[in-house]
Amino acid sequence: MDVTLHLSQQPEADELLGRSPLAALVGMLLDQQVPMEWAFTGPYTITRRLGGDDLDAREIAAYEPEAFAALLSSKPAVHRYPGSMAKRIQQLCQYLVEHYDGDAAKVWEGTESGAELLRRLKELPGFGAQKAQIFLALLGKQLGVRPKGWREAAGPYGEAKSFRSVADITGPESLTKVRAHKQEMKAAAKAEKATKASGE
Repeated sequence: MDVTLHLSQQPEADELLGRSPLAALVGMLLDQQVPMEWAFTGPYTITRRLGGDDLDAREIAAYEPEAFAALLSSKPAVHRYPGSMAKRIQQLCQYLVEHYDGDAAKVWEGTESGAELLRRLKELPGFGAQKAQIFLALLGKQLGVRPKGWREAAGPYGEAKSFRSVADITGPESLTKVRAHKQEMKAAAKAEKATKASGE
């Protein structure tokens, strides 16, 4: 895994995401309730603060929880909710150590079907169905991980030439398109909620 991603829109952070399976997983984990670029810059910020050139699942899993939370909280904070996210990242790393010998790439290496890969991703702490599908689509579309049926397993996020999620972002132009799609979806959900409320 050594490709150029454009999720943080910062060269050093994107370079790390493209070569480090764990950094990509942690970025995906952080991608909620904050702008996407902030979330995907997080792994690089954590790496720098730990004094290395990559994230190490064993090191993070064994880190003293309060110290790790402080590491994420120091300004600029890694996330809007650094304390709870520090806990989630440690849970993810502990799971990887226990089930995949600390190697994040083993989550997808050797999977024979998209359904199997989706199941493995959904088993990761902090990965619900939607997050698992988006990450599966990112693996397939940009990282060359394409077990049989991966597009179907990724659901709408696996569709070719769609602009639904981080899986479709390859630069500033596609980022704008994904943002527009998300705003449309939010507006539609809001309108549906209003319609239901007025109909009751």
